[in-house]
Amino acid sequence: MNTSLVSIPTDTVTLEGAWYEPAAGRAKNAVLLFHGNTMNFYSGAPRFLPPALTALGYACLAFNRRGHDILAIRDSRAAEGAAFQTYAEAIADNRYAAKWVAGRGYARPIVVGHSNGGMLAVKHVAEHPQTCALALLSAHCGGKDMLPLSSRAGLLAQDRLPQLKAQASRMVAEGRGRELMLLPGWWYVSSAESFLELENCPDILELAPKIACPVLYLRGDKEPRELYPAEEFARRAGGRTSVDIVPDCDHFYVGREAEVTSRVVRWLANLG
Repeated sequence: MNTSLVSIPTDTVTLEGAWYEPAAGRAKNAVLLFHGNTMNFYSGAPRFLPPALTALGYACLAFNRRGHDILAIRDSRAAEGAAFQTYAEAIADNRYAAKWVAGRGYARPIVVGHSNGGMLAVKHVAEHPQTCALALLSAHCGGKDMLPLSSRAGLLAQDRLPQLKAQASRMVAEGRGRELMLLPGWWYVSSAESFLELENCPDILELAPKIACPVLYLRGDKEPRELYPAEEFARRAGGRTSVDIVPDCDHFYVGREAEVTSRVVRWLANLG
């Protein structure tokens, strides 16, 4: 495959990423790869999927949302990253990426999203019904239940959710919304504003009836079903959804990358 580093303009900073193309001939379509929370375009599924997808004849765009990594800087000491992310910004970033791909002649790309990127992928496809297919790799449920479910699973606020919500609300009321606060679980640090934003997360089960394109919803067998509700999404979806549970597999597909890749490739090949 041929690989180019790209920068995608937004209304603030650019989105950095990689554009992968088949080595021989023009791609038959493009794939948009949405990374997981606090991840980036060069880790996880956006890293290990492109070689197989380009071999199938697809171009791939893997890109950082403005909420990439936990904290980062670029050309100054101004901090950015997932600690400051908002859903409005993340949704806009996916639109910018889709527009960039459309400008290269791919107006109906396939969308693949991992974890938080999968939740955002459902939101994106609900607003872009021309999308020809959607692969959800351990997409979390989103909605009002996401924060308490994640915390009970040992992430984010863990057993301190009421106290941390009160702390964040107080900081915002005092005009300190962009100040950082520590969390006891992953992702360990967040601005007060961004922490409160988690209660406004799009709900993939509410959005499911709007998804008419073919869907693959893949989940590792070590992941809790209530947080990654593949079966319920399939029941509510407006189109055909294939549920695929990968054995001996965690949320990050450690040691199972080849198996996950083969299942995504097989599903795409069967789409015709």
